[in-house]
Amino acid sequence: MKRRSRELSAPDITPLIDVVFLLLIFFMVSTVFKKDEVALLLNLPKMAHGESKVQPKTKMTIELSIDELAVDGKKLAIEDAKGSFAAVKDKTIPIEVRIDKEVKYDRVVTLLDALKEYELTNLSLITDR
Repeated sequence: MKRRSRELSAPDITPLIDVVFLLLIFFMVSTVFKKDEVALLLNLPKMAHGESKVQPKTKMTIELSIDELAVDGKKLAIEDAKGSFAAVKDKTIPIEVRIDKEVKYDRVVTLLDALKEYELTNLSLITDR
């Protein structure tokens, strides 16, 4: 009589690897869309009273943190930002300015001077409620 040898059966993990890669791709693609809103993480000051306005379709967003500046989601130096300000044709375009509450006052003044230099005066300072 011949002895039967016992073969070890291992589960096929190929479908499991496929599912893991599909989940990985799904989460990578879905998290990319969330980053469109802001370029810098800011700690905005709170406001006690105020009103919210209806947002127009064309606007410029400027974000200022302690050591960085972003114009429409692109991180720039202040000199490069002046080039972006000079390229604006419509001087009445609404500009949302988001400034971290830890930013020193002289940086804010430098930004406002650059905006005034190119006659961009339709500003809205954004805060948290």
